[in-house]
Amino acid sequence: MTPERLSPRGLAAGTAAFGIWGLFPIYLHPLSGVPALQVIAHRVTWSCVLLIALLAARGELGRLTSTLARARLVAGLATSACLISCNWLVYVWSVTHAHIVDTSLGYYINPLVNVALGVLLLRERPNPVQWAAIALAAVAVAYLTLLAGRPPWIAFALAFSFSLYGLVRKLISVEALPGLATETLLLLPLAVIYLAWCQSAGTGAFTTAGAPITALLVGSGIVTAVPLFLFAYAARALPYSTVGVLQYIAPSLQLVCGVLMYHESFAPARAAGFGLVWVALLVYAADSLWRARRLGRSVSPA
Repeated sequence: MTPERLSPRGLAAGTAAFGIWGLFPIYLHPLSGVPALQVIAHRVTWSCVLLIALLAARGELGRLTSTLARARLVAGLATSACLISCNWLVYVWSVTHAHIVDTSLGYYINPLVNVALGVLLLRERPNPVQWAAIALAAVAVAYLTLLAGRPPWIAFALAFSFSLYGLVRKLISVEALPGLATETLLLLPLAVIYLAWCQSAGTGAFTTAGAPITALLVGSGIVTAVPLFLFAYAARALPYSTVGVLQYIAPSLQLVCGVLMYHESFAPARAAGFGLVWVALLVYAADSLWRARRLGRSVSPA
C-alpha cells in the first residue's frame, strides 16, 4: 500500500470550504440590525428547504425517510441539532456585536478541545507532544482570561459546542447530507413558529427590512449548505491530517476580518495570548503531519 496522495480537487474543495467559513463575517455583518435568533431561524429554514430539494433532485429522499424511521438515530440527531444551533447562535451574535476576534479564538482552540474531549469521554491517550500542545493552549487561555478580567466565554462556547457536535455526529455515524437535512428538519417547526410570531408582532426583518436584507436571509441557507458539501467531499478525498491543517484557514480569515475590516481591538498584549495558541497549534499540527507521514512510510512496499 502506498501513502495517500493529495487530490487537487479535494484540496480545492477543502480550501474553499474553510475559506467560506472564514469569510462568513463579511456575509453576516450587514445583518447586524437583525436579532441573532431571527438570523438562525432563517438559516435553519432555508437550509432545510435547500437540503431537501437537493435530496429530491438526486433521488435520495429515501435516505432521509430511512434516517427518520430510526428512533435512536433521530434522538442523536436531535442532540446534534441543538448543539449546532447553539453554535450558530453564539457565532452570529458575536459577529454582529463586534466580537469576531473572539470567534476566531474559539475555532483556533477547537482542535485541542477535541483532543481533551477524546481523553475525558472516549478514554483516548494523547502522546506527550499533544499533551504539550494542550498545556500551551491552557496557559494561553488563562493569560487571556487574566488580561480581560473574565473567561473568554464566546471562544469556549464555540469551541465546546462544535467539538461536542462533532463527537455526537461521530458516535451516531450518519452521512453528511441526510444527517444535516434531518437536523434542520427537526429544528424547522421551532424556526417557522418563531418567524411567524416575529412577522405577526411586527418585529420580523423578512420583507420589511428591505430587499438586500431579505436576500441575505434567504441566502443564508446556501452559505450554510455549500461549504458543508465541499467539506464532506474534501474529507473523503484528503488524508485526515491534511484536513486538520486546512481547518486553520477559517479562524485566520476571521481574525483578519475582525482586525483589518471591522477594526476590533487586537493590542500587543492580546496578540501575545493568541501567539501562545498559535504555537500550540503548530506543535499539534506538526506532530499530526509527522505521524501521518511515518504511517505512510510504514505501509509502503519495501
